[in-house]
Amino acid sequence: MSDSPPRPARPEDKRGLLQRLAEMLHPGPDSKAELIETLVEAQDKDVIGAQSREMLEGVIRMSDMTAGDVMVAAPRMDLIDIDAPYDELLHVIIETAHSRFPVYEGEKENIIGILLAKDLLKLQRAPELNLRALLRPAVFVPESKGLNDLLRDFRGNRNHLAIVIDEFGRVAGLITIEDVLEQIVGEIEDEFDGADNEGDIFALPDRSYRINGDTAIERINEAFGVQLPHGEFDTIGGLIAHQMGHVPKRGEAHTLADLTFVVQLARGGAVRWFKVHRSS
Repeated sequence: MSDSPPRPARPEDKRGLLQRLAEMLHPGPDSKAELIETLVEAQDKDVIGAQSREMLEGVIRMSDMTAGDVMVAAPRMDLIDIDAPYDELLHVIIETAHSRFPVYEGEKENIIGILLAKDLLKLQRAPELNLRALLRPAVFVPESKGLNDLLRDFRGNRNHLAIVIDEFGRVAGLITIEDVLEQIVGEIEDEFDGADNEGDIFALPDRSYRINGDTAIERINEAFGVQLPHGEFDTIGGLIAHQMGHVPKRGEAHTLADLTFVVQLARGGAVRWFKVHRSS
């Protein structure tokens, strides 16, 4: 009878007897709340860092979230009309600074595809091209789509944007891969975000201004010759949010002292950038 092949050695269990006994007597957390508490304890004991704990908590909480929880609602979507002239398309792309745009035909509910901003350059080089030929297929997901499943889909099909529809099949909003990832890693810096020493008020070609939400109210008063109140609130973002009664979303506008503030970017419960122009 031939000798049987030797069995592979089991990896050595380096845990002590007391440690193994403690793990038997104290099983792991049986709820997400307990798991998050365990992560906090691990950070307190320097087992993991604060950033690692925040990311792990984000992963845990994301498992209960859906596309409807983090989407950009339909009224705040930046859309492109398939029949709009080239100059108008270019203006929208420059104004909003997005890389992808849902394109509609006729009614805004009728989304026919996604336009990548970089593809618009092809029209400039070859005006005879049809804009329809540049559109990418639009991906539609229900509001109830779990973020875990959505992130898996984004990675699998290499799409970065999906149109969210409600239970009646109407467009409810849109969601991007960045929206999903920010639930894990926190705010992702983008082209609007600059270092603090780059300034807080930027003049734009159309005689409007781009202003950081953290800009001091006194700085606004000095730059525009106005007298905005600066008692309880130090920043323009805090003042406007207080006056509106909520943290304004992208596209919302508010007028103060002959200045209209339009939200360009809002994240983390605060306005990051306003576009400002004179009301008169």
